[in-house]
Amino acid sequence: MPPGMWRASVIAAVGVGSLVVLGGAAVGAAALYEHSRSDQIADGVRIAGVPVGGMSADQARAVLSARLRARLERPIVVTAAGRRFVLHRDQVVRAPAVDGLVQRALAASQDGNFLSRAFRDVRGATLNERIPLRLTYSRPAVQRFASRVAHTVERSPVDATLRYMTTDLEPVPGQDGRALSRAILVRRVSAQLRAPHPRPIAAPVHAVKPKVTEASLRSIYPVVITVDRNAKQLHLWKNLQLAKTYTIAVGQIGLETPAGLYHIQDKQVDPSWHVPDSAWAGSLAGQVIPPGPEDPLKARWMGIFNGAGIHGTDELSSLGSAASHGCIRMAIPDVIDLYDQTPVGAPVYIQ
Repeated sequence: MPPGMWRASVIAAVGVGSLVVLGGAAVGAAALYEHSRSDQIADGVRIAGVPVGGMSADQARAVLSARLRARLERPIVVTAAGRRFVLHRDQVVRAPAVDGLVQRALAASQDGNFLSRAFRDVRGATLNERIPLRLTYSRPAVQRFASRVAHTVERSPVDATLRYMTTDLEPVPGQDGRALSRAILVRRVSAQLRAPHPRPIAAPVHAVKPKVTEASLRSIYPVVITVDRNAKQLHLWKNLQLAKTYTIAVGQIGLETPAGLYHIQDKQVDPSWHVPDSAWAGSLAGQVIPPGPEDPLKARWMGIFNGAGIHGTDELSSLGSAASHGCIRMAIPDVIDLYDQTPVGAPVYIQ
């Protein structure tokens, strides 16, 4: 081989060998660098929004554990009808394992081969890796919380009604109730359980109107009868307004007309008298006396309670006194007038 060619071959061989040595050294350096950072999370990695890049696995665990504890310590606050209710998240939320999140961050940091990772770090490049924190919760526990709120807040509406007095009828207004939409509250609470910074929740409470309102009382009570035993008067009320007053007779001592709130149970024209099986009835006890001179129930009958009722009488001298055996006596024209205006079911208040 000519001397010139031999020298060129030697130089080429030395160059190649140098490159091999340099390349091997670079690979070795990269391997050593990689080994030194095997427990370190790459820059640009976030777990649940927390930047953990550059941290060791232990550092990341500590930071995430503290952040998770702080997050679970923030309670869910619900306000409803002026009341405040608190749900502690650590009682219903199942937190993910912090170690598993850190392992995912390390796995993302190790993506690619060690040379590409080493050169990425040398160049100052970062990853754009986002690892979400997925919190799960006990839905039955949230439903129980919503039920507790509802039990405290809800109330049934109160129907309007009448306060009966012998000389007056006083409408008593109804009251609205409250109801809570449990399904909506469960959804709102569930959303805030997952939120990093939960906001206060206004519970979905709405008013429940009573079925009977003060305005509807007139149509519900078109006719009402009140009886004043002391004054010996019967008052007829129509649409809650006094329509007429009648003089009556009531039960004598020992056979008093029963006090209380009753209703017209039945009506008869020219009724027969079903004599009570009582000592005062004597030999007539248990008999049925048909309409006629011997029948004390004249013209009309309106039964109210346990054999007592309103009927006509021809003993006009007894009106204005306590003379009957428990019934309410009226003059025949008066009982006919009252009968025609009073339906079965009309309230009868006796005091």
